[in-house]
Amino acid sequence: MRDEIRRHEHLYYVLDAPQITDAEYDRLVRELQQLEEQHPELITPDSPTQRVGGAPREGFVKVAHSSPMLSLDNALNEGELRDFDRRVRGLLREGESFAYAAELKLDGLSLAVHYRDGVLAQAVTRGDGSTGEDVTPNAKTIGSIPLRVAAQRLEVRGEVVFNKASFERLNQERDTQQLPRFANPRNAAAGSLRVLDPTITASRRLEYFSYFLLENGAPAKASQWEALEALQELGFKVNPHRRLCADVDELVAYCKEWEAKRDELPFEIDGVVAKIDLVEQQSRLGWTAKAPRWAIAFKFPPRQEETLVEDIGVNVGRTGALTPVAMLKPVNVGGVMVSRATLHNEDEIGRLGIQAGDTVLVERSGDVIPKVVRVVKQGETRRPFVMPLHCPECGGSIVRAEGEAASRCINTNCPARLKESILHFAARGVMDIDGLGEVLADQLVDSGLVKSIADLYSLSKEQLAQMERMGDKSAAKVHANIDASRQRPLPRLLNGLGIPFVGERTGQFLADHFGDLDRIATASEAELQAAEEVGPKIAKSIRGFFEEQRNRDLIERLRVERLTFTHQLKEKTSAALAGLTFVLTGTLPTLSRDEAKQRIEDAGGK
Repeated sequence: MRDEIRRHEHLYYVLDAPQITDAEYDRLVRELQQLEEQHPELITPDSPTQRVGGAPREGFVKVAHSSPMLSLDNALNEGELRDFDRRVRGLLREGESFAYAAELKLDGLSLAVHYRDGVLAQAVTRGDGSTGEDVTPNAKTIGSIPLRVAAQRLEVRGEVVFNKASFERLNQERDTQQLPRFANPRNAAAGSLRVLDPTITASRRLEYFSYFLLENGAPAKASQWEALEALQELGFKVNPHRRLCADVDELVAYCKEWEAKRDELPFEIDGVVAKIDLVEQQSRLGWTAKAPRWAIAFKFPPRQEETLVEDIGVNVGRTGALTPVAMLKPVNVGGVMVSRATLHNEDEIGRLGIQAGDTVLVERSGDVIPKVVRVVKQGETRRPFVMPLHCPECGGSIVRAEGEAASRCINTNCPARLKESILHFAARGVMDIDGLGEVLADQLVDSGLVKSIADLYSLSKEQLAQMERMGDKSAAKVHANIDASRQRPLPRLLNGLGIPFVGERTGQFLADHFGDLDRIATASEAELQAAEEVGPKIAKSIRGFFEEQRNRDLIERLRVERLTFTHQLKEKTSAALAGLTFVLTGTLPTLSRDEAKQRIEDAGGK
């Protein structure tokens, strides 16, 4: 029965050629589940019933890759692609022939899948290329990743993608649930693979296309083309539109063909990946520090259309930055209806010379983010953009610091920036509230339980436990960490408040000079500049922060919650290092960097 179900999974998920209905498939799986319930000793890790199971996890484990998952250098036009071909010819022996294995460049998330004794053992995201995250329970839910293969030990690398139809269905579901839409299939695929609950991944209908076959971190076949054929024989989904190109002319023709036909595909592509086919030649060509010399990514040019700027509004981002946004007459750009495009800041508006009423050229940068390229025609009745004086979200003051491109709302509790404020406040090295990450912060704000940083201190363990994927044990841990943060020293609190230009170092200098939060809050700009390394720009920012009534209200609430407002002023133990500045990096043999930093400062150094 397991073999029969696996056969139907392969027909459905890999070959796109199902032989039975979904209902018939579900009946087979339910029958297998009943048999395994009656005979639990017969359950195996590669059983189709084991694709989804278990409770949500509390986090992801970091895993080192068997060999680096390097990024590729890009060719942005035909000339750069031919330049790559010339470089390859210069590095190989004179007159030596070679072929290109060309594949469509899928816009997804890279994933390495490991098999031991023929059974799926581990799935690891690309991460930084050297180390990724173990997402094995989530990967098991993807039907096009076999749970068992006819090989003892191997590694398969590939791309997790959302096809266009599944992506649109997901966004429609999020619309009905009043959740924000995913911006593009790549982000949706990455988010779906990295959720802590595998049942969510299972509901998203992700696909996996394989493109590398490795053994012990090295290529398993003599050529890339042989590897792709072997992957297909092993039951993996391999891009069906691949081509073996005898020379660069055939490669250029392949790129042009799929640039024209890309909209016919059921999934998003943003170019073509070309690899020197023979592994022996790849080995001789070698690598740079960041990319192999034997592969190149040909990126398709952005798609562009003209449309009308109907108005220019502003969005308030998670850091309080106000971003001007062009409200466009809806236009189809490469199969996607575009009605808005970021204008970044006032300087960019000035550079473009754009006003409401103008006709502009719009492109999808990287086939994802809409961008205004230039003004095509000025409107007859143009309206210039003026940055508002008060935040459209909360009414707080808007400031633009000298030398900064962005205008910002300085209300720490502004609804638009509250989630980011909480994450910064809770971060390690700030208030160090372990367990209060992005997912929990989003839930606390969206549920209305936290409308200010100060609300964190009135949360109960029971309220935390009611949050999605938060059990009693996790809730108790976060609650204890919130309570412990009351004892964090004043420099950390100053950093956590989110005062523009006041980070860890400046917070320390302010605490060392004034010794008291109230003295800092009432100090004039001139008095603030008496603190070490506090110049006019930082002083003005601090003064502006404490002049905002909403921020003063926050300080009073934190006082009621008994956070640390004072700082012990201390004399330097010596001046042995006076006038010397140290940069600490890497790992020290006998001290942590924080301990070394403290000893340097105690001895008069920086």
